[in-house]
Amino acid sequence: MQHLDFSKDEKFLEVKDYTVSQEKFSLYYNRTYDLLLTDPMPAKEDLGRYYQSENYISHTDGKRNLFERLYQEVKKIALRKKVDLLFKQHHTVGALLDIGCGTGDFLVEAKKRGWTTTGFEPNDKASTLAFNKGISVVTNLRELPNHSFDVITLWHVLEHIPNLEEQIIELNRLLKPEGKLVIAVPNFKSYDATYYKSHWAAFDAPRHLWHFSQKSITAIFSAFQFKVDELQPMLFDSFYVSLLSEEYKTGKKNWIKAFFVGLRSNIEARSTMEYSSIIYCLSKKVS
Repeated sequence: MQHLDFSKDEKFLEVKDYTVSQEKFSLYYNRTYDLLLTDPMPAKEDLGRYYQSENYISHTDGKRNLFERLYQEVKKIALRKKVDLLFKQHHTVGALLDIGCGTGDFLVEAKKRGWTTTGFEPNDKASTLAFNKGISVVTNLRELPNHSFDVITLWHVLEHIPNLEEQIIELNRLLKPEGKLVIAVPNFKSYDATYYKSHWAAFDAPRHLWHFSQKSITAIFSAFQFKVDELQPMLFDSFYVSLLSEEYKTGKKNWIKAFFVGLRSNIEARSTMEYSSIIYCLSKKVS
């Protein structure tokens, strides 16, 4: 295993935390992994305060307004598709670990369809909501035994994790030899990212510490003996991200404008796979 070199080769963009602090951050480009890094990265003990907002919807089951109600309805459709993908990767039910399980809805859907489920969620409020839905939630991955999961999922989680090397080593430990890893992350090379630039909501600094391209995931995980088997688009994300980006850029959601930007992003990505968010299905390389 090689050591990952996350050097900051050149400044790419300056962005703002529109959700919580209103602070400004720089994004630096790393040539080796075709990756952007948030700078400064908050200290681990300081990260929690950047999640302290009712607007951080993945940590709530909020339905306070039309946007949140629409988000929850679209989420129901997306959850079914995610569980369908589990069966496509593993072909039958098995042991599932969802890292960053939020309020647990994905695991609830998987459990309904026969999976044995475990969630990991560091946010107390979100993990309590998941626990109250009957989900087994752990607070320390190291407590889990080696090679105990058939599938491990990280839905928009990898970009939040301070130490990528430690996390990938832990994933390798927890996954069975024939297990599957399913990772969804935003793609800073999508059309909506290039359109909105510093207002692109999926930069979400400083909660998003890393900003990946297709090359990033392939190169980083290859260093830990994983290979990418398949890519899947997350078609709804371009519309959701464009809505938020419109609000950051203009102060209004501009539903129609956001819809057409999201639609164009999906259309352009049909030939390049440069979707707003991409699901990567990985497995361990056979020695």
